[in-house]
Amino acid sequence: MSAQKIVHLPTPAEVEQAKQSSRTLSKYANVDRVNLSLRGDGGESDEMVLPGHILQILLDVLGEVSQGNAISLIPYHQEVSTQDAANLLNVSRPFLVRLLEEGDIPFRKVGSHRRVKLQDVLAYKEQTDEQRRVALDELAELSQQEGMGY
Repeated sequence: MSAQKIVHLPTPAEVEQAKQSSRTLSKYANVDRVNLSLRGDGGESDEMVLPGHILQILLDVLGEVSQGNAISLIPYHQEVSTQDAANLLNVSRPFLVRLLEEGDIPFRKVGSHRRVKLQDVLAYKEQTDEQRRVALDELAELSQQEGMGY
């Protein structure tokens, strides 16, 4: 997620190829593993087996590319910058720094820079999303009880 990575926006041809590939692979989305046959432009070919969860990741990638989006894969254990973490949470960097300093998300310092584990950012996001869902459910229930018609 660093600014040093090159962003590749898919071409119209790549978007169409991703759509076709996604449709084909989606037939196998609920299997434990899938056997693939690969053929390259140079005539080389190989056979491989992918676990079902890896196939799902590939389908997610193809889904984004088929919509014309650039994507980035980040190892779960990787550390990210405060700006990257803020972007993931859709909050400002100063707000994220406050969360870090208040102990809501663990971090470590490298020199004067804070580094946050991606897994900790995602855990925080999951926790706040769940709190938001519970609050919305409570509001919906309250509005039903009060006959507000929502």
